[in-house]
Parts: sequence; C-alpha cells; structure tokens
Amino acid sequence: MLRLFSLSALIGLAAMADGAFAHENEVDVRLEGAQLCVTSNSSPNHDIGQFPNRGNPNSFRQQATRVCVDADPEVTGRITQNTQSSGVSVTGILFRPGTADFYDANSPRGFSRDPSSGWRLEGMGAAELLGMDAQNAHVDHRGLYHYHGVSEALVGSQSGSLIGWAADGFEIHYIGDAAQSGWQLREGTRASAPFGAYDGTYEEDWVFVEGAGNLDQCNAAVVNGTLTYFATDTYPFFPRCFHGTVSSDFMGRR
Repeated sequence: MLRLFSLSALIGLAAMADGAFAHENEVDVRLEGAQLCVTSNSSPNHDIGQFPNRGNPNSFRQQATRVCVDADPEVTGRITQNTQSSGVSVTGILFRPGTADFYDANSPRGFSRDPSSGWRLEGMGAAELLGMDAQNAHVDHRGLYHYHGVSEALVGSQSGSLIGWAADGFEIHYIGDAAQSGWQLREGTRASAPFGAYDGTYEEDWVFVEGAGNLDQCNAAVVNGTLTYFATDTYPFFPRCFHGTVSSDFMGRR
C-alpha cells in the first residue's frame, strides 16, 4: 500500500564533499517530447575516491551517459523489478544500489557472477569488499561512476530535496530520517552457506515488513497526490521496484 505523508520535514544539509579527485560535472536535463532526458559526462559534482583501490580494480573513466524517462509518469497498477539501474541523479550519475555479484566459496574474493548460491551481494552491506568511496559510490568495469547509497555531497549541493528521477520517471527525494523504509533485517542466522547472522551483507538478509515504515516496498509514498520515491539511509537506499512504466534505458543486465 502506498503511504501518504508531508514533505514539511525538509531540513537544510551542508555539502561534505571529501574525496581524492575532483572532476568537472557536465549535465544537460531537458524535455524531448514526452520524455525527460538527462545527458552527462558521468563525472559527479564532487570529489571521488581513489580508483583502483583494494576492493575495486577499475579506474574511473569520464564517458557520455544519456537516459530518458517519462516526463509525465503514471502509476500502472503493476510493479516492475530487476532493472539495471534505479534512476539517475540531477547531476547525471546513475543510481545502482544492487549488484551482479553472489556469494561464491570457490572464488578467491568470496563472490562472483555465479548466481547458484542464491545469495546476492548487497552494495552497501558489502561496501568495503566492493571498494566504495566516501560518497557511497564506486566504478564498474567500464569505469562508470555510480551510487549505491545516498551521497552527502550530492544532497548538500541541492537547494531542495529532489536528487533525481527513478527509472519510471517519478521523482526521487531525500528528506533524511523523515522517510522510513519498511525493510528490516531478518532475525536469526542463514540456513545455508555463507551461514552466519543476517547482517545486511546480502540482499536476502532483508525482508519487507508492512507498516514498519512510512514507505512501501519500492521506497515510495504518495505526496500531495503524486507518487514519489525516496532515497533512504538504510536498505534499500533507492527504489528497487517501480510503479510506473520503466524506461528501456534502465533495463538489461547489471
């Protein structure tokens, strides 16, 4: 069920960009017919960490990124999942909270692209293993910089709560702890390898509890009659399922 609450809890946040390397952000956001298109050079508007690093063997590479979403999105009555990215920031950096990595006891790193274990590595839960920087982001094999969690620098650079658009075109806002996810860690321990307590390292460690927060399973609520997604400081961080029609620019393999 979509929940309703007010955006009156907005608070001012100061920019805290603290990284190793600065890059010049270039972004163009414009209406093209029925679509809102975001084109950028994939460089954020803040410093980034050192890449490669211990958990990430890839180097940052500036590159052209262009994604388009519905400019006037509508709720379809069905939920879409398993997108490559969740959305795009107002600065043109992709939100990609999920990963394509799974627990793999036979891999030297303890994880691989082999999904047979059924335990998918959670981006922020395994942040150190994946070499995230101070802005909860890293780079992929193409050198593409992307966010797995909320970036303080991105939030602090905006005058309002809007930080981007979801894959279906609805807005993504960040309002701190006024938006509460209903996802919670499971109790107990994992019944199969990798065993151990549910600690958030894997997506399967989490379960959605209806009514535990003021957001639905997609991190959404209805605000002033409009569906709105929220970025949260806890899992799932960004929407990972969608109520509108997902743009083909966000589909495909992770």
